Amino acid sequence: MDLFLRRAEDSDAAAVAEVWLRSFDAALPTVRRAHDDDDVRRWFASVVVPQRETWVAVADGVVRGMLVLADVELEQLYLAPDWRGRGLGDHFMELAKQRRPERLELWTFQVNGAARRFYVRHGFVEVERTDGMRNAEREPDIRYLWKPEGHAVRTDGTVSTAVASNDS
Repeated sequence: MDLFLRRAEDSDAAAVAEVWLRSFDAALPTVRRAHDDDDVRRWFASVVVPQRETWVAVADGVVRGMLVLADVELEQLYLAPDWRGRGLGDHFMELAKQRRPERLELWTFQVNGAARRFYVRHGFVEVERTDGMRNAEREPDIRYLWKPEGHAVRTDGTVSTAVASNDS
């Protein structure tokens, strides 16, 4: 099976939205979605795919996963439920770090233990927890930050660069 990552095109918006809907429902069954299916589809077609850096994973001509980057934010990373645990998320994370080599930030819901473990495994550090009052779902969430080697992330979310001393 050929799997490849590519930039999403406008014609991918419906498939990207379907991956998001299926993945969200499978991974977060206790989280109330703030928008119905049709609103989500419109949002992907009119905002996400045309205005954000959106990538898709395609296998056998079918979109199996999606990644959305905006500035330093990893806004969306969702996989078709039957594609979880097959390394696709790792490929997307590698791509995200290549595209944003200086810094990545993201939010995930506190109840999403699988996502939290995934991000920590990929070097993200928790820098903030909220009660969810700032997100549309009103679900407690966590902000994570990733910086490449040689950059320390402080608990307040700021970053310091490690400088080697050459004192003799």
